[in-house]
Amino acid sequence: MRNGMRFDNKIAALALIAGTILCSIAHADDGPRGIVNCANLIYGDSKTSVCFSPDFLSQIAKSTTIQTKREFVPVKIESAEMYQHPFAVMTGEGSFRLTEPQRTSLRNYLVGGGFVVASAGCSSPEWSSSFRREIRETFPDLKLTRLDLSHPIFHTVYDIDRLDLTKSRGQTGLEGLTIDGKIVLVFSSDGLNDTHHAGGNCCCCGGNEIRNARQINVNLLAYALTH
Repeated sequence: MRNGMRFDNKIAALALIAGTILCSIAHADDGPRGIVNCANLIYGDSKTSVCFSPDFLSQIAKSTTIQTKREFVPVKIESAEMYQHPFAVMTGEGSFRLTEPQRTSLRNYLVGGGFVVASAGCSSPEWSSSFRREIRETFPDLKLTRLDLSHPIFHTVYDIDRLDLTKSRGQTGLEGLTIDGKIVLVFSSDGLNDTHHAGGNCCCCGGNEIRNARQINVNLLAYALTH
């Protein structure tokens, strides 16, 4: 694997992590069999998102046979509980820095089969800059790369041929992190929050987020569970 880790002493540990994540898909600890739990990560100095809409979790149940818990589960990025969730969102605003245990946990989670959607809240440039730095430090031998719209990630449930922004006529794209031929992390510097369904306590503070975010998030979850 090409992520700068020494795996000669970690193969058994990572195999256990992968087994834990895959098992959680089949049987969530706090729900009936077949219910997928999705995490809202708590990271840095207790940074997390309170506004990222979980509406796509209901939407995927309407469009596929995938059943999920309809709300995110708050999970600390450095905790063992993270491995009980095959899919996680990492969002927020402003600058942040991960601790070394948090970087290690994120690396092991992604190498072991987990999937993260990283989204800059309200298109926060400070958050995007911090996130890019953390990915470079966590995976020094890997790079975020632009995803072509022909990638299966845009065609798992919905066929998506454009990513329009909410506050301009322009289009944008997504970036992905690939490990062993599989996308394990998708990043949007514009933001993938379905703000229309984010709830009354949230607002987008001038951000230029992706208009069809809900459909994209459905696709991302379906891709994470089937690849």
